Amino acid sequence: MLAGRPVETDLSPAAWLADALRPARRGTVASLVPAGFPAHARVLHPAVRYAGDDDVDVRWDEVAAYNGTTAHRLMQWPGVTGSWDYVGDEDQPDVWNDTPAPGHLPTHVAVELATALAGATSTPDRCWFGACDETAAGPRLVLPSCELLLVTGPITLAAANMAAEPQEQSPALWWPEDRAWCVATDPELMSTYVAGPAALVDALLTSRLEVHPAAPGDPIGYAADTLNRVAPRS
Repeated sequence: MLAGRPVETDLSPAAWLADALRPARRGTVASLVPAGFPAHARVLHPAVRYAGDDDVDVRWDEVAAYNGTTAHRLMQWPGVTGSWDYVGDEDQPDVWNDTPAPGHLPTHVAVELATALAGATSTPDRCWFGACDETAAGPRLVLPSCELLLVTGPITLAAANMAAEPQEQSPALWWPEDRAWCVATDPELMSTYVAGPAALVDALLTSRLEVHPAAPGDPIGYAADTLNRVAPRS
């Protein structure tokens, strides 16, 4: 079971996705979500600032402004903060206290993203979700970047925890039955990628989320930020 759902044993409905990702060059957007969709977007996971008992989202462009670095669509966290130290335990308490979650789309962001995506599919009650769970049993969808267990359910499952408590893990991959769009959160990245219709991506770009346009050939790793260069990680 994952998120209270039985693991799917028939993976044939997901074969299209494996076929679409297989030709992509490793380390690009197209290796996470299919290149064949009309448009692509990058959703940045927010950093967190403690405000009493509340956690406040902090945008990357706010962090870049504080550090005198450049906010752009390929920016990476070490670049906008100016140091690899801020990928670990260090913080910048005047601006943020917790880094953007790597490999995990925060629940409230997942809810907002799923709400936007629900209107862009005819099958919001029938979606597929993949999880990089190493403990649950079942057949796995083999992709270039990972192997996933699959469950099905309504789009609201995008905000469910796919890991055993007390761990917290969002779905690594999700798409609706009608294949209208596709969402991927790589386990090592601080951002989530969406592929879908141009109108959907346009709506995301004007939403409250911090979203940038993406292209299938865009690099996705930390080295992608060539405008904010930092020394190699020691």
